[in-house]
Amino acid sequence: MLKGVISIVVPVYNEELNIRPMYERICNTFDKCDYDFEIIYVDNCSKDNTVMEIRKLNELDARVMGITMARNFGSSQPSTMAGIHYANGNAVVIIDGDIQDPPELILEFIKKWEEGYEVVYGVRTKRKGSILRRIGYKMFYRIFKKMSYIEMPLDAGDFGLIDRIVVDEIKKLKENEIFFRGIRSWIGYKQIGVEYIRDDRNLGNTSIPFFANFKWAKMGIYNFSYKPLEWISTLSLILTMVSLLGIVYYIVLHFIYPETPYGFSTIIVLILFLGAIQLLSLSIIGEYIARIFNEVKGRPRYIVRELITRQPKEQHILEAAATLEEEKG
Repeated sequence: MLKGVISIVVPVYNEELNIRPMYERICNTFDKCDYDFEIIYVDNCSKDNTVMEIRKLNELDARVMGITMARNFGSSQPSTMAGIHYANGNAVVIIDGDIQDPPELILEFIKKWEEGYEVVYGVRTKRKGSILRRIGYKMFYRIFKKMSYIEMPLDAGDFGLIDRIVVDEIKKLKENEIFFRGIRSWIGYKQIGVEYIRDDRNLGNTSIPFFANFKWAKMGIYNFSYKPLEWISTLSLILTMVSLLGIVYYIVLHFIYPETPYGFSTIIVLILFLGAIQLLSLSIIGEYIARIFNEVKGRPRYIVRELITRQPKEQHILEAAATLEEEKG
């Protein structure tokens, strides 16, 4: 008898070459455990044949479901939230559609989940690919951990498993701009990491240019840190003290050495320096204001164009969920 159902949420964009390989590896993985599964591919308005591949799999296996977005909503985060919303399993696994994260690790996630952990996330001890990206990611996670107002695990991406109770809490959140790995840490509950080596992309090309990662990193920092605002206050205090000392210095210098010439270049440098500080401060404040503006509009995180599914809820999912509830009871 099956113990329950695990929902696999797979955000995809231009991943036609990876749709079937992902499905096959997930099938092989669940052949080795006592859980059934459903796969929810969430397409962020791909330009290739990704949706067609999802339709083919849905016709082949009713456990495969597709969600297509009305337009491209930027990052994979809205797609992740859409998949979580439609997931029916007793636990939900988030995994990127490029198969850089190994689906086989889901078995380890399930073991930790059965031990009582409500959140199990993958920790990338090593990643393959461009050395520039590897260095950039390493730096980001350490800066992010240092700046965040909550405890953030190092080198942990979205890949992981969350229990149904955590899923229900995440679905209650109303904020528009979601940074999933930050939200996952903020939610709390009993959490643990599982180490693994992240592969390089095998098929297709990445849809995220290198410099687009800066926008993604900035979103995480501004959503989970007040440090930039605190730095503005600290810098303002330091500059005020330096200015007061400068005023006292020039007053004393005027009386001791009245013939001392005043430097025109010094004034220019100070004006440029203070101007740069002011612009930097305004840009940081502007980032927070832009996020406030985005939240108060109250627009939905995403708009679903179509659900690719045979039934609203598969009978085997309902039966497995009922069985699990009986066992808990």
